[in-house]
Amino acid sequence: MHGSDQEFLALERELAVFLRRARASSGEMAREVHPDLEPAAYGLLVRLDEVGPQRATELAGYFGVGKATMSRQLHALEDLGLVAREPDPADGRAFLVRITEEGTARFGRVRDARRERYVRKLANWDRREISELARLLHQLNAAAES
Repeated sequence: MHGSDQEFLALERELAVFLRRARASSGEMAREVHPDLEPAAYGLLVRLDEVGPQRATELAGYFGVGKATMSRQLHALEDLGLVAREPDPADGRAFLVRITEEGTARFGRVRDARRERYVRKLANWDRREISELARLLHQLNAAAES
């Protein structure tokens, strides 16, 4: 095995652990927003809160899922009163999905609690390290999108 293979194996191992924990955490956070919310749908609230109203096709493309999966998740969020559909002013045939006031309030409470957990867990880290980690994760995510 080449020396550089060790770095990629270490990266793969650490990402696998990170992703397992992130999935478990997503499930907990989803239940905190609403007991009936699916873990995968929590990410939709994150995205809608971050960027505002989006078409379902844009959300599906961002998350790399099919239209049917996205439609099912959005219907579940809509049934819970966390998102609503509204006509797209740019195209009357299309709809935008937006987070509702109820969704914003519930999501905001959970997001703030999650942020506090990060602050506690990373209390011994230097702020520059946290900034560097965020920068590197952004770079990794951007590479995955291209």
